[in-house]
Amino acid sequence: MTAPTAVSARPAPGRGQQALDRLRYYLPTLLVAGLLLLAWELAARLFGIRNALSTLRSAAGGFALGTGLGLAVALITARWVTLRQAMLPFAIAANSVPIVAFAPILFNWFGPSNPFSWMAIVAVIVFFPVMINTVRGLTLVDPRALELMRSYAASDFKVLFALRIPNALPFVFSALRVATVLSMIGAVVADFFGVDRLTIGKYITQESAAFRFANTWAAILLVSGVGIVFYWLVAFVERMCTPWQVSVRKQER
Repeated sequence: MTAPTAVSARPAPGRGQQALDRLRYYLPTLLVAGLLLLAWELAARLFGIRNALSTLRSAAGGFALGTGLGLAVALITARWVTLRQAMLPFAIAANSVPIVAFAPILFNWFGPSNPFSWMAIVAVIVFFPVMINTVRGLTLVDPRALELMRSYAASDFKVLFALRIPNALPFVFSALRVATVLSMIGAVVADFFGVDRLTIGKYITQESAAFRFANTWAAILLVSGVGIVFYWLVAFVERMCTPWQVSVRKQER
């Protein structure tokens, strides 16, 4: 009879390791807070807070409008195969058109001083990635899971809310992360064509024309910082809504 082998216990982490673990845990929060303070300070010192708020209002409003329409159209087109096959080529073709080409048309439709014109430009650039990705998530379900639900006589609404929408959430949030960046780009591009002078886009063009490139780069960094914060916010919501994703579980280890 062999003697039982002793199990070696892991040494307790030292104070230095504990401090390093705490720093890693709180570092993302500290970075986000510092980035927000930096963006606010730049907005207040460089061109007044009204300039930043006007562009941010266009980005946030257009993001909400484009996302809502994209999700609604995706739910409709995913239900009927014929409609989906007819609309997806048009959606892909429209998505390939530069937003610079859409901006003058939308300003002509809604008016150069109407805030909805800015939001409509952002909504156009956000709509197509959200719609296309959501349709993919709603349709690319596991056939075995779909057959199992059909065997239990599940209704179409039950299949939608219990299978298709949970399957589409990773696709939706992937599109939303891309849409956060596109919304800032669309808002700045819309500033170039609008008549409102209290916008970040107008400030960039004016400072560039006056060869004050330090202020120009500061405004660009401000837009980039806001876009990063917007992206992290959507990523945080994704972690809360889809904790079952393998990628999320790996990040939490």
